[in-house]
Amino acid sequence: MCCTEQQPPRALPRLGEPAPPFEAVTTHGVLRLEDYKGSWLILFSHPADFTPVCTTEFIAFARLYPELQKRNVELLGLSIDSVYSHIAWVRNIEEKMGVKIPFPVIADINKEVATAYGMIMPGESRTETSRCVFIIDPNGIVRAMIYYPLTTGRNMDEILRLIDALQTTDKHKVGTPANWRPGERVIVPPPATQEGAEERMAEGYECKDWYFCQKELKVEE
Repeated sequence: MCCTEQQPPRALPRLGEPAPPFEAVTTHGVLRLEDYKGSWLILFSHPADFTPVCTTEFIAFARLYPELQKRNVELLGLSIDSVYSHIAWVRNIEEKMGVKIPFPVIADINKEVATAYGMIMPGESRTETSRCVFIIDPNGIVRAMIYYPLTTGRNMDEILRLIDALQTTDKHKVGTPANWRPGERVIVPPPATQEGAEERMAEGYECKDWYFCQKELKVEE
């Protein structure tokens, strides 16, 4: 009896590992992941052009873009619509909503990028990408992933907060507590030895216990 050999499932991106490389047609021409080397990148997908929730998100991303650029962060959108649909939609947003979309949008008709990044959730839709957010650092490493359902628009404040937290963590080798915002105290990494634990309480941090210490970052830091 003959049977068809099943292909192994494609590995999805993992935190701390290189982002899947791509070359794709966009509203700003052909772009590759390597074009963003040296800057942070937010790669995000939306279900479809000319839909109301997606339109609110594109307007919000456009308004967030100047703050992202201050942080050396670029935006790159994606859906499985054609480049002509993307162009018509972003022109429509500018004409009807008065907001210019400054970032490129991938036309992923063959679903290559969407598949590589696990953007299609068959339980929701087999023909649309979910609302995925991938934050990729200047070395091309996946640092964070957020998935939203088709019905729910993303929170731009949280995306910006996450960027700030990641960049602060990289620069100062610290952690950030729940609901952290820039200017608030950060978490000092806990010591990994018994000797370090005994020394920690005398190091001048604000400590609840040896494993839970916080500090303020100086402005010049």
